[in-house]
Amino acid sequence: MLPALLLMQVTPPPPEETAPPVAPPGEQPARDWEQDIPPVDPDIIEGRERPGYNAPLPDKIEQENEGAIRAPPPQAFPTDQLPIPDRWRLIESLGLVRENLLDPYNQNTYKGDRPINRAKVPWLPIKGDDWFFVANLISDSVYEPRTFPIPVGVQTTEDPDRIDVFGDDFSQVFSQTFIAGFALLKGSTTFKPPTIEYRVTLAYNVNYVDVPERRVLFVEPSRPSHRLDQFLGVQEAFVDYHFSQFDNDRFDFISIRAGIQPFQSDFRGFLFNDQQLGVRLFGSRDNNRFQFNLGAFWRLEKDTNSGLNAILRSPRDDFVFVANAYRQDFLIPALTSQFTVVYNMNREADDIQIDTNGFPVRPALLGTLRGREYDVVYLGYNVDGRVGRVNLTGSLYWALGEDRNSFFTDRPADINAQFAALEASYDKDWMRFRMSGAYASGDSDPYDDTEGGFDAIFENPVFAGADTSYWIRQTIPFAGGGRAIAVNGRNGILNSLRSSKEQGQSNFNNPGLMLLGLGADFDLTPEFRLSANANHLWFENTSNLEVLRNEGSIPKEIGFDLSAAAIWRPKATQNIVMRLSAATLVAGDGFRDLFDNLWGQKEFYSILANVVLTY
Repeated sequence: MLPALLLMQVTPPPPEETAPPVAPPGEQPARDWEQDIPPVDPDIIEGRERPGYNAPLPDKIEQENEGAIRAPPPQAFPTDQLPIPDRWRLIESLGLVRENLLDPYNQNTYKGDRPINRAKVPWLPIKGDDWFFVANLISDSVYEPRTFPIPVGVQTTEDPDRIDVFGDDFSQVFSQTFIAGFALLKGSTTFKPPTIEYRVTLAYNVNYVDVPERRVLFVEPSRPSHRLDQFLGVQEAFVDYHFSQFDNDRFDFISIRAGIQPFQSDFRGFLFNDQQLGVRLFGSRDNNRFQFNLGAFWRLEKDTNSGLNAILRSPRDDFVFVANAYRQDFLIPALTSQFTVVYNMNREADDIQIDTNGFPVRPALLGTLRGREYDVVYLGYNVDGRVGRVNLTGSLYWALGEDRNSFFTDRPADINAQFAALEASYDKDWMRFRMSGAYASGDSDPYDDTEGGFDAIFENPVFAGADTSYWIRQTIPFAGGGRAIAVNGRNGILNSLRSSKEQGQSNFNNPGLMLLGLGADFDLTPEFRLSANANHLWFENTSNLEVLRNEGSIPKEIGFDLSAAAIWRPKATQNIVMRLSAATLVAGDGFRDLFDNLWGQKEFYSILANVVLTY
């Protein structure tokens, strides 16, 4: 007997009782045995496709709003489910999670994960079930030993044997800052901004500094060469109101914010990055592809040693007006372009200001020592995004205006200065390689009627290694030309010759800056990152340094700034961040011509140990 399979192959199919269908013209009629084949089921083998099976194409999408994704049709949603008004507490009702107020990782009412239970806070004047409370607590601890040129005191010194201009260069700083922020806001903020927001942030700083020379920390030579100081500042206190009538179905919005608020005028904080008293109208359009800001700020006084806002002192006669607009995919896809106009109106010619350590900060101890006021307009273009595989960030600024009283000539002078910065990076798996370049024009002739040195309003740049860099992190005192003047400011790259970054005025009689840098970031694990940076720095023009130091010529080279940092996040979040960095400045000819130390070394270093805890 033949096998059953062979019999099936040789046995003809039974005759059909009906006539076979007639094939359309041009096609061969289907054979009888093909009509019994069941349709192909593509889901029989999970994760694989049937050979020769072509799935039907989806319905054609008619895109009415360019760049957006079409919302699912109503029939795509199940009809056997009902919305729950208080969906945030559903998982707790089901016993899936229990709230722990000390746990910032899981759902927590104090972190804004759930709305406020009005029954528990009847004293709070709120209505509705969509009010949220957000508390942020931060501990920022810094220990920083460093060396930099320290001038020997004129009247007295810690070591009577020191008769040179510069003494020992070692000092150390410990700074502890506690930040507490609280926000009360209305509205479901998962997809859109809150309807209204009230926010207050306080910062308390205590710092200890020890230096080897007198008259560095205090103007009185009788005061010691160490200092313990503390200060409580108000960093945020604003109301944000959301104009709901300008909303659309893509959650574009327009809001107004009044009070002490953070504001950054460009992507990297080159020009104005501060928390100041002001009013700002801002919003977005075209699916958030267009954003704008209109702001007016009245600058607050800062505490000398902590840099925090001192609201109990009268605000400065210094005003900042900002208008900028962002457009995504402008000029090149994947690039966001920003156009900025900033007007700084300073009226402090009659203001004499002494800081808490006794040093004059307005007017600065340079030149004729007369008060100054100025009007300057910054025209800027900034870009951020990528071109292919290359990440790109750039800034261009042109400063135009008038200084009412140049401290070199006692005459009005025109302000005409430029700034440019560009950083490009390339990602390769877990590595990022960076190239940085910056240019800030310097003043070429102190005695003409034009000031050509670029200076910002209040810079806090994230660029070329940021505060890991020695030059960005440290403040170099300009001994000889002005006792209370620094070449650069802390957390800044510009060589502005200010009395103080926080309390001084912008100075457009400065030597400018040129910077070229290389850097790399290595994400060895999700918790651990290594970074390295190497920058080469120059003065753009040393004419005003030569006049202030009474020298015939000063070389331009500042030197090489080399730094490395390790960042560890034990929980792979921003709640615990530990950072250890080290930097050194290998002084060039220009720096060594201006500065020295007791040992005659040309290397200066800084070490930064930082722990940030966030709730």
